[in-house]
Amino acid sequence: MGGLIQAGVYNESKLFYSDNLITSVDYRSFDTPWLYREEFSLEPTDDQHYFLQTNGISSRADIYLNGELVASKDTQIGAYGGWKYDVTNHVKTGPNCLLIRAHQTNYLRDLAAGFIDWNPYPPDNGTGIWRNVEFLQTGPVSICSPRIVTNFVHPGVKFVKVTVKVEVQNHQPEKVRGQIIGSVAEEDGGRKIPLVEPFYLDPNEKKTISIIIDIDHPKIWWPALWGEQPLYSVKLQVKVGDKISDVAEERKFGIRHVASHVNSNDALEFKVNGQYFLVMGAGYTSDIFLRFDANKLETQFQYMLDMGLNTVRLEGKLEHPELYEIADRMGMMIMAGWECCNKWEGWTYNNEGFGEVWKDEDYYTANVSMLHEAAMMQNHPSILAFLVGSDFWPDDRATKIYVDAMKRMDWPNPIISSAAKRGFPKLLGPSGMKMAGPYDWVPPNYWYGGQLGAAFGFGSELGPGVGTPELESLTKFLSKDDLEDLWTKPNQNLFHMSKAGSQFQNRTIYNNALYARYGKPKNIDDYLLKAQIMDYEATRSEFEGFAAAKSAENRSTGLIYWMLNGAWPSLHWQLFDYYLHKSASYYGARVGTRPEHVSYNYHESSVYLINHSLTGQGKRTIILDLIDVNGTNLSHKEIQTDTMPNSAKRVTGVPERNELKDVAFMRLLLIQADSGAILSRNVYWLAREDDTLDWGDSSWYHTPVSKYSDFTSLENLSRTAIRAGFEAGTGQLWLENETGFPAFFVRFNLVDQSTGEIVTPVYWSDNYITLWPKEKIEQSVSYNRTQYPNVEVKISGYNVLSFSILPR
Repeated sequence: MGGLIQAGVYNESKLFYSDNLITSVDYRSFDTPWLYREEFSLEPTDDQHYFLQTNGISSRADIYLNGELVASKDTQIGAYGGWKYDVTNHVKTGPNCLLIRAHQTNYLRDLAAGFIDWNPYPPDNGTGIWRNVEFLQTGPVSICSPRIVTNFVHPGVKFVKVTVKVEVQNHQPEKVRGQIIGSVAEEDGGRKIPLVEPFYLDPNEKKTISIIIDIDHPKIWWPALWGEQPLYSVKLQVKVGDKISDVAEERKFGIRHVASHVNSNDALEFKVNGQYFLVMGAGYTSDIFLRFDANKLETQFQYMLDMGLNTVRLEGKLEHPELYEIADRMGMMIMAGWECCNKWEGWTYNNEGFGEVWKDEDYYTANVSMLHEAAMMQNHPSILAFLVGSDFWPDDRATKIYVDAMKRMDWPNPIISSAAKRGFPKLLGPSGMKMAGPYDWVPPNYWYGGQLGAAFGFGSELGPGVGTPELESLTKFLSKDDLEDLWTKPNQNLFHMSKAGSQFQNRTIYNNALYARYGKPKNIDDYLLKAQIMDYEATRSEFEGFAAAKSAENRSTGLIYWMLNGAWPSLHWQLFDYYLHKSASYYGARVGTRPEHVSYNYHESSVYLINHSLTGQGKRTIILDLIDVNGTNLSHKEIQTDTMPNSAKRVTGVPERNELKDVAFMRLLLIQADSGAILSRNVYWLAREDDTLDWGDSSWYHTPVSKYSDFTSLENLSRTAIRAGFEAGTGQLWLENETGFPAFFVRFNLVDQSTGEIVTPVYWSDNYITLWPKEKIEQSVSYNRTQYPNVEVKISGYNVLSFSILPR
């Protein structure tokens, strides 16, 4: 499908509009194998050898070179199957032709790259070549990409022992002497250490050679929040006589250490460079047609870092080598692994599985796949762990295959048995990860409830199912009828949700809460505004809940928000939309993950001080203000306290919360005592009573609410007037509430004056904010000024009339 779009057979915008994906595509065209053909010229000599390397074909293929069968669909199997074929005897002088025939992928039969229930399946089921096919030429001896192992455990050491491992192979029928030459160098152009190692190979022998060096005063790689990301490069080539026989692919590595254990509360804990590492991440998906755009991925990772996230989970979406290179440079940790709910979990004991039960050939394919993926990831400092199972753990035979393959590739990181606590293989033991939901909407106080997916332990995939795009994005993929259904038919199945038949094909649970808590929407704009409010409080509370519990007795150790992004334009399960437009779910998460933060615990009616940094410490001032909807002051407190790195603590209760007569607003400010700098600003809207959860009636994806909080009085908020100014040169926006009433949920967008389109990517210091009476605040924004020389800012809010301002 990606190729057809690139060739102009289909137009993406039209294809993604409404239900065109099923009504405008001829599905019969995918009932037959598809051909990929490439011509190229060669001038082979007697001492040259040629190889064909596959890296990702979904999911079975016949491969021909110059009309000769190189491999059949009985050998080239699995979407991650990386085979290397010797084609020396097939090449010829002059034109050569490579033909690959890809057979139809079936998610239940093949070890493919599927989408589970995340979105409708692509019409082609991902069939075809989705990673590069490489044609390699060597002399008599070939060399593979190096693997790197270090003895580094924690900072402070004067030197680190680095072992560079590389495989060389003699392709000649006679003995060969040669040497490996190269270097290990600091990527920034600093120190360079030469490498030289002689070798001797018998006829057709393959050998692993280790080269050991010491690096003194090593530069340590850290996750983004904690430090820099220095990298080293390894360049190697093999010489036979005075000729270069082959050159290894350059590899980069970082010096860092990852460790994990399952604690006394049966929760998985990580340490990075000896520091307790609270995983705050989200689940990534590939493009629905497996197209890869490195620039878009880099923006998505930058969005994650801007939100304060530190880890991305790849459930089967192992993508291209560039993903790991980008993560290395940016300091993003990667939790990779296989996917659930299809052939990958076709175990005999799995009564909930959908995939066919594994046969002998599947174990063989799993071995080749694991060897290939482990080799691709082995050197990357961004790798946190690999999950060999998702919803279920692999059987003992598959587990041993996976573990042996990873050991063969000198895997230096934790290997986790699964993402759940249903069971585990003896070889790996329990995972320490819980998968108890939720996946659909729950109220903010859920995360403090002490049960199921609440903020304790390690939640491998969980979230309130939100991520509603704003209208500017919705009109790109929803028809007028679709938009009408969105706000007038709360139980309607929607094509841009999960796949047909899924529990997540409609917004019923979400809409029941929206109607009850904020009032029946009056129109699409009113619905979307209330949806953004719901999404903001839902994402903020999840991340704040886990952050505040990082030092608790039954501590939180990690969460993977479900999900980060959509494979196509989606109405849920995302922190930003397909078009890279940010909405309230993004900014709710961004507030909840601030490096130093002060948050409200709904269950305790208390305030927590949170510190994710390794350096921030000292005296802090917390200011707590509580006002009613008319702006009347209900409470004011100033609390003096201290903060310590990488910790969280309770600092005060809020007994006034229990005396509310109606909706009120609470503002929390965290101030650095010595400088007066505001480190965190956080505003909550609180109902007279919190939502009441019916824990006993919970399902695997949801805990119902028996009584909703009542925020409907917000509809009677007095209109406020806001003055604003924008300086394009500095990217500074200031806003002032001129009235005595709170200005609730004020949002702003940067718009290109020439097109009227929202600018992307854009980075606001905050958004969807609530201003206190007479309060004036400043926000900053960064964007590509060259690409967007003429912009304006559009401002709106719950009780603020929309207006635009031009830059000064």
